[in-house]
Amino acid sequence: MELLILLAEKEGKVATRQEIVERLWGKEVFVDTEHGINTAVRKIRQALRDDPDEPRFVQTVTGKGYRFVAEKNGDSGAMPAAVEVAPAQPAAVAASPVVVSKPASKSRGMIWPAAAVVVVVVAGVVAGFNVGGVRDRLFPGSRARQIHSIAVLPLNNLSGDASQEYFADGMTDEVITMLAKNTSLRVVSRTSVMQYKGVKRPLPEIARELGVDGILEGSIERLPNSVHMTVQLIYAPTDTHVWAARYDRDLNAAVSLPSELSETIAKEVKSATSTAPRQRAVNPEAHDAYLHGRYFWFTFNVANTLPYFQKAIELQPDYAAAWSGLADTYAVDGMMNHPPREVTEKVHAAALKAIELDPSLAEAHNSLAAWYLFYAWDPGRAEVESRRAVELNPNYAEGYHVLSYVLEVQNRYAEGEAAAKRSVELDPFIHPWELGSYYTTERRFDDAIQELKMRIVAHPNDADIRAAISKTYWLRGMYQESQQEYEQSLELQHDSATQAAAHKAWVSGGETAVEHWGAERIKALASKQYVETDYVASTIAFTGDKDETMKYLEASYREHDPDLIFIQNEPLFDFLHSDPRYQALVKKMGLTLAE
Repeated sequence: MELLILLAEKEGKVATRQEIVERLWGKEVFVDTEHGINTAVRKIRQALRDDPDEPRFVQTVTGKGYRFVAEKNGDSGAMPAAVEVAPAQPAAVAASPVVVSKPASKSRGMIWPAAAVVVVVVAGVVAGFNVGGVRDRLFPGSRARQIHSIAVLPLNNLSGDASQEYFADGMTDEVITMLAKNTSLRVVSRTSVMQYKGVKRPLPEIARELGVDGILEGSIERLPNSVHMTVQLIYAPTDTHVWAARYDRDLNAAVSLPSELSETIAKEVKSATSTAPRQRAVNPEAHDAYLHGRYFWFTFNVANTLPYFQKAIELQPDYAAAWSGLADTYAVDGMMNHPPREVTEKVHAAALKAIELDPSLAEAHNSLAAWYLFYAWDPGRAEVESRRAVELNPNYAEGYHVLSYVLEVQNRYAEGEAAAKRSVELDPFIHPWELGSYYTTERRFDDAIQELKMRIVAHPNDADIRAAISKTYWLRGMYQESQQEYEQSLELQHDSATQAAAHKAWVSGGETAVEHWGAERIKALASKQYVETDYVASTIAFTGDKDETMKYLEASYREHDPDLIFIQNEPLFDFLHSDPRYQALVKKMGLTLAE
């Protein structure tokens, strides 16, 4: 509205971009002027149905600014059709209907479009009405109070150096974490928003897909000794600009940017803000190494991730987040690459150190919860730490993910399902198979198939979802469908050799041949490289061979495989439940036999 009035007041002269900045935001307040001005001009053109290529109202003067040209064109009559404002019922101030109509003749001497809009808006405000959305568009500040959920889109890397992508992604992740931790907003998790990195799509469309009403977008540039970040907050349903700012910080102070930004946004949207603990000073090199580690963590590449967390700790031994990252990395290493006994103490020590350094760090409690569950086989203590993690950060999807596992192994399926649903709601991309797999553990195979089918529509190239539905089809006795999804999963993993072998087995002897081929294949693989013995046992279980399956389950117990904690929740082992050997094994693990 202010921009439209300014343009009209200039009476056909150019309003420079600097004049616009001073009029809209003042001399002392910096915002993302380029985007802010462009957004304001676009909104005016939308309201007036103006074409920027053939302008009737607002003309772009390249390199200078904008000019209001309706009077020059003699086109004041080209205003959009009449807008009527009804009086409020009741109204604190009596207000008659205001009608702005096309004039009968065109008057070159009238600069009326801006004045007419002013009359309409003032009447609408007095009457307490939203004139076809005009008030909401012209007074976007009111929209800030309607933002209850937010997605932080990946910050654009403006450094011009692709090797700095880790920094942009890492800072995005930290902004998300601080917003989720220190505000009452529902904040979409990192994995979900990363799907939109580099994607040029309308913000309202992205917001609808993520189920949010606020979007934070921006850019970041890392210079040798400083960091420059520009951000803006958008009310997504109307694509309305709410707030913008620029932050320039010395590299030493960059670590505090996410916390500062979250506090500012909380004030803008009137969100409750918790008292965040005062941050320790963080060595910029240690912070940089930590961001590198988290960047590789999401690829589950331990070889790349581990050195960076170790470097961050060497540079700054009291860096709690780095200790938590180190614990998580060791935990994955013990599930994928090395026998668990080689890493269990490392996981435990790193998680405890993270909590010692920062008891308010949700990720640290989640790391310790995972250790208690998978490595100590102690669901009770795991639940204490897991609940503390989600208490500290109610928007922590990974915290609810671990909590669902903790409740599952205690056979508290209803509570675990609720936690799994919350995890998927907060981040539908990180574990899209989660809820379907949970239904499978509850032996609700039809519900699982329906859920996983829905996820396949949204994630057609996710091999894990295909593998999950293949297993569920098999448990349901739908062997052909199971085989089709299994082969599709292998194709998505680009494992053409295994896919061809599986298909050959199916053609030669159907499901029975595939089951035995799979059992022999996994045993051969385990003889060459580390494979969690529990996984070997579950693969052999497809054949129904009790003795062979129990042989590997008992070996898994001796090796203390992390995933053996789910022994009672795995439907593939149901045929063993009456076997005394199985019952004795469950008791040795300290678990209560499921009914």
